[in-house]
Amino acid sequence: MKHPVPKYKTPKRKTKSRYSAFARRNVVRLQGIVNLVDCPNCKQKMVNHHACPNCGKYGKRQVIDMGKEIEKITKVKA
Repeated sequence: MKHPVPKYKTPKRKTKSRYSAFARRNVVRLQGIVNLVDCPNCKQKMVNHHACPNCGKYGKRQVIDMGKEIEKITKVKA
């Protein structure tokens, strides 16, 4: 069974305009979904119903230990 094959190569401009129209529609649709609020502790902007990335608190509880240093992998084991 043979598959359909385009008769001519699609120009880059046509592909770009089709993608940009798709991206523009989705940006408009997704703009109102993310709700940023002020953190009650440090007054920085944060996503609603998430722990604050600046101070590590969710409501009045400390859920992320901000004093803890994250270890980075420096050597690759062979």
